Amino acid sequence: MFQRLKILYFGLFCFVLVFVAGCVSIKTQEEVSVRTIAKPERKGIYHKVKQKETLWRIAKTYNVSIDDIIRANNIPQAARIEKNQLVFIPGADTAREILVDVDAAQVEFIWPVHGKVTSYFHQQREGRINKGIDIQAQEGDLVKAVREGRVVFADYLTGYGYTVILDHLDGLYSVYAKNAKLLVKLDEWVMKNRDIAQVGRSSNLAYLHFQIRKNSVEDNPLFYLP
Repeated sequence: MFQRLKILYFGLFCFVLVFVAGCVSIKTQEEVSVRTIAKPERKGIYHKVKQKETLWRIAKTYNVSIDDIIRANNIPQAARIEKNQLVFIPGADTAREILVDVDAAQVEFIWPVHGKVTSYFHQQREGRINKGIDIQAQEGDLVKAVREGRVVFADYLTGYGYTVILDHLDGLYSVYAKNAKLLVKLDEWVMKNRDIAQVGRSSNLAYLHFQIRKNSVEDNPLFYLP
């Protein structure tokens, strides 16, 4: 009797082992099949950034929106692209040379004033989110138009001081604030590099508050400035 029970228990134990082994085998096969499914690859190429190339010019050259490039590369809003950085261009199939001919040079951006950036896009400044960048300068320094456009605002603006806003007629606007004096008038057409204001002083610091607005929404100026 004891021998029979022993044989019965041994047979039951072997059955359980076979059943469990079969389950493990099935699970493993399922995992392998999942792993072997190829993930779809993104269509596009990598562009190696050269000196003075801007995200705006790269987007223009490849005919891709800046927003698409920012999303594809997870570029932080407070960042700027650097020389030798690899930037993925979604949808592109061939690398292109960033060339600036005479006509294109007219729409390229320049810095409105030379100086150190003391506050970056979307950083906290005086308890508020900075909607542009602040460029330290000397009080009275001349502020330049970064690109040709029409003056759509030239007056005192609460919170911004004496301010100039240029419409570049392609959905982009440039904003120059915290000035001591304005040198242009409403509706005036100004060329790139034209003197439009003089840097003022605020909170014991002389600086220009500069913004780029795309369709009335603030954008990172460092994506446009060389």
